[in-house]
Amino acid sequence: MMEPLWKLTYLLEPASLTLIGTAIMVTFVSASRALQYGKEMERNRDFSEASITLDQSQALMIPLASSCSLLLMFYLFSSVSHLVTAFTTIASAFALFFCLSPYVAYVKAQLGLVDPFVSRCCSKLVTRTQWLLIVLCVGTVCAWLVSGHWILNNILGISICIAFVSHVRLPNVKICALLLVCLFVYDIFWVFFSERIFGANVMVSVATQQASNPVHTVASSLSLPGLQLITKKLEMPVKLVFPRNLLGSGVSQSGSMEYMMLGLGDMAIPGMLIALVRCFDYRKSKELGIPSDASSNRGQKYAWYAIFGYAIGLITALAAGILSHSPQPALLYLVPSTLGPVMFLSWLRKDFMELWEGPMSNPNEKTRLMEV
Repeated sequence: MMEPLWKLTYLLEPASLTLIGTAIMVTFVSASRALQYGKEMERNRDFSEASITLDQSQALMIPLASSCSLLLMFYLFSSVSHLVTAFTTIASAFALFFCLSPYVAYVKAQLGLVDPFVSRCCSKLVTRTQWLLIVLCVGTVCAWLVSGHWILNNILGISICIAFVSHVRLPNVKICALLLVCLFVYDIFWVFFSERIFGANVMVSVATQQASNPVHTVASSLSLPGLQLITKKLEMPVKLVFPRNLLGSGVSQSGSMEYMMLGLGDMAIPGMLIALVRCFDYRKSKELGIPSDASSNRGQKYAWYAIFGYAIGLITALAAGILSHSPQPALLYLVPSTLGPVMFLSWLRKDFMELWEGPMSNPNEKTRLMEV
């Protein structure tokens, strides 16, 4: 049964507006960081950390691997929750360091600070500032482990999303369309049809599960002081969460906190498409001799259409969830709203085949591969 249309005013609530604004910002920043990271690798000729460029078989494997992971988490989450938390903790620390490094480098350059190398870690020289940043990142992750606060959860989740989009690339729109269509079907199946087969909505069940906090477990077994300050359960930073009553207590009549949620995949997957077209726009601007920061119809033309489409798709998904009063597969709305405008606009501007096939480059020229 459909809810009355006036309930769409819920989209104007602070939590909804914050979720929408944050998601749009994260997808754009992820794509921009991916472009910047590619330029850094090209400039430094350092391909030891080069991003992974997906091929057709890998694009097909992602939905299958994701489905297996969903089922594993659905049936065995309590058994593997500590392992998942440990892996997430390490990944979050690395991702946060990756995201903050450019800003630290910018501030250091603006202030003209001398930052000598002080030691070597994992075969790499590390500066004093980098050590301070490592301490900050580890401290942030530890604070999340202790408090489980939703703001820290979001910070780590955003970092993971940005790092993923920067390191996992799509070579062309052909592979991108294959991946998005497969994930389009994947999202619809696990949200709408999994309950008929598995007796519960697998996607929703996994998304709302909380992991046991290993820090609390260890502190409890050792009878350490301050145990009451450590949260027993953790929301994994695989989604954005905002209290529905963002400006209030956010506590419902049942005494529990109610959240609005958006999975990282609903930002990372469209973000990969936007990163692809951002790199395409950058390359075309270079070919035309247009400064990359110039305001022009030819500069970043596809990226802005994709971002606008993402905003429309996200709002539509949230509106559908409100009206149907049921979980919605966000990619059902995000895939057409982002991929559609890019393909249609490229066809109108006769860029379709270049986007579809990707840049023609020599396989030995890694610098060209880094651009897309």
